[in-house]
Amino acid sequence: MTEVHLCSQIRRADQALAARHEAVLRGFGLTMAQYMVLLHLSEATSMSGAQLARASGVTPQTMAPMLATLREKGLIAREPSAVHGKVMIASLTGEGRAVLERAHQQVVVLEEAFYAAFSPAERVTLAGLLERAAAVLAEQAAAHRSA
Repeated sequence: MTEVHLCSQIRRADQALAARHEAVLRGFGLTMAQYMVLLHLSEATSMSGAQLARASGVTPQTMAPMLATLREKGLIAREPSAVHGKVMIASLTGEGRAVLERAHQQVVVLEEAFYAAFSPAERVTLAGLLERAAAVLAEQAAAHRSA
């Protein structure tokens, strides 16, 4: 019997999906990480760099240059927080919202093609299996940190 290498298959699928996302977003001058920042800002109106870093799963040190790039492109604005003067709050500009909307339309087309390969029941099953896999890996990481 042929051995199934689930981790390798998950990684291959992730890499293929990421490559397709990046190819679509490149046409809008965005990386996947930048797209996710714009998406988070569209859902929350405004967020600090630390909030965006947590939401995006990166460090604040990684987020800072990304926000600077998005600001230079005119896609976000940053201003001091009304509550904490040293905290900079990011929000989408009109141009940022327009770019995000156009990019999102193309991402949706890509994702709908992906979803079409699975029945609704298979999508639910796959989502559950991937969630379980993520939980196992998170448990392993936690156990490794406490060891």
